[in-house]
Amino acid sequence: MSRPIDVPVLHGEHVRLEPLSTAHTADLASVVDEDRGSFGFTVVPSGAEVADYLADQFSRPGLTPFAQVRVADGVAVGCTGYWDPRTWPGRDDLRAIEIGWTWLAASAQGTKINAEAKMLLFAHAFEVLGVTRVDLKTDARNLRSRRAIERLGATFEGVLRSWSPSRAPGEEDRMRDSAMFSVIADEWPSVKAGIEARLYGTGDV
Repeated sequence: MSRPIDVPVLHGEHVRLEPLSTAHTADLASVVDEDRGSFGFTVVPSGAEVADYLADQFSRPGLTPFAQVRVADGVAVGCTGYWDPRTWPGRDDLRAIEIGWTWLAASAQGTKINAEAKMLLFAHAFEVLGVTRVDLKTDARNLRSRRAIERLGATFEGVLRSWSPSRAPGEEDRMRDSAMFSVIADEWPSVKAGIEARLYGTGDV
């Protein structure tokens, strides 16, 4: 499946996931250069590159991109997406999908935005799209990202060596090792309860 999936706006208390559009250009350009210290292993545009970045997102087969809009002020503070949708053999309905292409501006990191955005995407994938599995992966060297994925309750499945081209600056001709994680449908109720406890109870973010 190469075309974007039709997904409505997904509403949370801390973040709203809107289908990415050129209307988000100014917001993203204004926040992306706040502090780029955490962007060493992923593709994140500079402020001047945001328009070209969005054009690439719109044309990338298999990607359904979203803007992460902070509810407190209505500012788009990052992007995320559904990626690599896989269908059942001989059928059009989905069996699995990845959550990826995620980044957040520095001012939105360490808040509840990331966990709630993932919960909204998990919930739509399992409860509406009916998938049996959601993947997440990151550069194996990105310990911060790996810890964040683990805190969601995803299961670490191992490291796939030389899995995909590196997205780290200066490594355009190198392959990266990818740390692979997943949540499957049978696990979703307990994973959902854990994320909700962190977001709306007394658990740590």
